[in-house]
Formats: sequence, structure tokens, C-alpha cells
Amino acid sequence: MLLSILDIIEDTTVDGPGFRTTVYAAGCNNRCPGCHNPGSWDISKGKLVLTDEILDQILSDEFANVTFSGGDPFMQPEAFAKLAKDIKKYSRKTIWCYTGLSFEAILRNKRYCEMLRYIDVLVDGRYVQSLRDESLLFRGSSNQRLIDVQASLSGNKAVLFGYNPYPQLSLSSSISLNSLPKL
Repeated sequence: MLLSILDIIEDTTVDGPGFRTTVYAAGCNNRCPGCHNPGSWDISKGKLVLTDEILDQILSDEFANVTFSGGDPFMQPEAFAKLAKDIKKYSRKTIWCYTGLSFEAILRNKRYCEMLRYIDVLVDGRYVQSLRDESLLFRGSSNQRLIDVQASLSGNKAVLFGYNPYPQLSLSSSISLNSLPKL
């Protein structure tokens, strides 16, 4: 099966936690104002690559997990579903997926649902420039959510993925400004 992709970036750290291999899909109908990757909108600008070739590249790095980004991977749901299924079949890698669609909209479309079976975290929602928030991890605007897909499918409602990059600090931890060293 063929995918139209723009690129595959290995060992990126911006598309989910840890080192990741990110597959950048060509094609996006959302065309969000302020998009960081407007060159990805036209699916014909991608190169056609067999999913088995992409799988081989992903599996060659035993440590990096996987992210589907773009563009919007849900413009090519059957091919991305096959790739995701094969990644899960041959590895224990986690898969994150970025989309301008909402989780709820994906659930209403049978073509999209197959891919969800293999996705661990979905970053959903269009980028909204007026809601841009650089303090958010792995998202560009505050309307976008990190969805724990498998918990959401089990519970039949969107369950947010709780990611804490600083596990040694709990949410109840507090730091006194007086205890910090003076510069």
C-alpha cells in the first residue's frame, strides 16, 4: 500500500515524549491559518512510498517510538491504519498521531476508526492561531487535546492523556522562591 509523505524524521523530540520517528503525511484539508507546515496541504507534493518501506525504516531504530503528523494522516486512513497495525505487530512502539479532526468526528467516520485501534495518543483539533500557547507540550493551541485513545475507546468517551515530563515533581509540589539560589 502506498502513502504520500513529505518526509520521515528520525530521533525528533518535538512530536511526543522521548525520541521518535515521525512520518509527515502529505495532504491536509484543514488549512489552519498560522499552520507551521502549510507546505503539507497539497497531497500531490508528497512522494509515494510503500508502507512496508516506511515500516522497515521505523523498525530499524529499536529505541524510537513513532508519530504520524503532516499534513493530516487521516487524509490517508487506510494506508496509515495498515502501517500502524504492522508497527504494533512487529514492535512494542507507541504511536502518536496529530490531526485537525476532533476525536469525536473520527469516531463518526468508519474509514477513520480502524486507525484508532493502533494509536496510543491522538493530538486532536485544528490549530487556532488566537489560542496559540507556547507553554503547551506537543500542541500549538489550547483547544488541542492529548487523547489517550485506548482508554477513550474502552470508556466510550474522550479521556485525556496525562503527561508529566517531570515525574519527580508532583502537581502538589511547591517550590519557594526564597529557596532558589541567588544569581
